Amino acid sequence: MRRRFIAKTMACLLAGAAGKAFAQVGEVWRTFMARAFEMRRQAEAAGDQPYGAVVVKDRVIVAESPSRVVTTSNIDAHAEREALRLAQERLGTQDLSGCVLVSSSRPCPLCERAAYRAHVARMIYGENLTDGGPPRS
Repeated sequence: MRRRFIAKTMACLLAGAAGKAFAQVGEVWRTFMARAFEMRRQAEAAGDQPYGAVVVKDRVIVAESPSRVVTTSNIDAHAEREALRLAQERLGTQDLSGCVLVSSSRPCPLCERAAYRAHVARMIYGENLTDGGPPRS
């Protein structure tokens, strides 16, 4: 239900004058998504699972990571959680309010939970720039 509401809202925005402003913002997110896909390529090149993620704050990448599950033999080293952990280190806080998690594909439930606990504002994932909204509780 929530996803249909978001999709309808996005369609209305894109159809109207506000859609032009959204499309410009979309171009910014495409740049960040391209970086998440570069992280995905790095993971694949290293022999890991094909996932990549970046954490963005104020339109600046503060952290990025490829999946490291296979290369580190750590089942928790998902790209999203690694990027969140690195962002927390770099920003010197556990609270990532105002940050956006951009992921090459939809985060798993544990990664969504980690984003929620870190207070990430939004999640954007996949080639279509799907707006996952605020992380679920």
